[in-house]
Amino acid sequence: MSGWPELRSARTVQAGHAPGTVIRCGVTDTVLADVPVSVVFFFDHVLDDAVLAAGLAKALALIPAFAGRLRTTGDVLELLCDDTGVPLNTYDVDETLPKAIGRVTLPGAGFVDHVEAAAAREGGLPLLTARLSRLSDGASALGCSFHHAVGDLASFMLLVRAWSAAVEGVEPPEVTLVDDPDAYLDEVLTDEDSGRPGFRVPTPAEAEVLGREFEAAVRANRTVQIYFGDAEIARMRDEVSTRADRKLSTNDVLVGHVASTLRELDDDPAARSIAMPVNVRRFLGLPLGVIGNLVSEILLHCPPAASAEEIATGVRSAVETFPRSHLNLRTNKEFLASVGRNRLRECVPIGFDPRERTLTITNWSRFGIYDVSFGGATPVFFSPTSNLQLPWVSWIVEGFANTGLLFTIAVPARLATTLRGTAGREALHRYRSADDPLPELATQVRKLA
Repeated sequence: MSGWPELRSARTVQAGHAPGTVIRCGVTDTVLADVPVSVVFFFDHVLDDAVLAAGLAKALALIPAFAGRLRTTGDVLELLCDDTGVPLNTYDVDETLPKAIGRVTLPGAGFVDHVEAAAAREGGLPLLTARLSRLSDGASALGCSFHHAVGDLASFMLLVRAWSAAVEGVEPPEVTLVDDPDAYLDEVLTDEDSGRPGFRVPTPAEAEVLGREFEAAVRANRTVQIYFGDAEIARMRDEVSTRADRKLSTNDVLVGHVASTLRELDDDPAARSIAMPVNVRRFLGLPLGVIGNLVSEILLHCPPAASAEEIATGVRSAVETFPRSHLNLRTNKEFLASVGRNRLRECVPIGFDPRERTLTITNWSRFGIYDVSFGGATPVFFSPTSNLQLPWVSWIVEGFANTGLLFTIAVPARLATTLRGTAGREALHRYRSADDPLPELATQVRKLA
């Protein structure tokens, strides 16, 4: 960073009313309760921190879970909606917008105050933080970190949309707060699902290996961001669909293309798996405004040296048969009963398996990220970020100013160097034409693949 951030203001934002609702965290909430989710919205104008604080207070009144605190009662994790509040800190940063975007994925980049997820289980620590960085060229970075026990990205975006609505003076989204997520799901889940739990208890030997992965993550891995333009994606979809001889979605072909290219560049012909979290609200006929972790996942096994069209076709089939072949929320409850709630903290998601290079791909597109407005303008860029670069974890989201798609992935440092090099770029962008227009901001960001 060219200049140390200088603290401009610090405050705790509260709704001003504590409903006192106690939420009994469900199975998925509890398994994810050591996980923070951190993101940054970039704007090409100055944001007013006082206006942001006032708008956030109104949003927290609508969705009080984010202003609450966790506690453990017996072996049950609970969330108390006590309006303890959300810290909002504002900094002046001697850095331009392109440079800030280029650094956003680095551990310790300084645009987010990461929630202390594991420690927050015991109470007293915030479940949401906000950090506003006022950049030297008049741009702004709004970094937010939220505790996964509160909800998934859909839940967080409901809060952000309510926050934006309060600032802009428009109607907020409709929201449903559930005080017992597992009981709520019992009303809509079928008696049987895929039969495969979404998490596992690692053996002592595997737990030791995973522990070493966490310890070495910052040193051993790098995060790479790959921007695919709209025209490039259209060609990719047409060509991969033609080779597959069936209609495929953009998500299908992008997953197939990136997964197969990664293995090609990594000289990895072995059979591998891909894990893809899925928002189940639509599949279960639930309101889109339900707060919580309404997620299951697809686990797709790919044959050795699988082509882009083979992987893409597998993804399409998995989506089409999801409720019966991959949905696992009822099985997760049965798994909990078999191991005991007190062992949930030992569990890891089925998709986190660095030894087998299982690729986890979370699609955050179509959540309205670029529709939110603060001060009359929408974001020019959005990115996930983390202080821990776990390998083979990735996200898909809309790219610069809501154009194209941005694929963000953490991989071992050697592979990251390959992806950013000439051979990596040529393989990743084999569907890009030399005359495809790129957003001006994309051409100014260093290390963008």
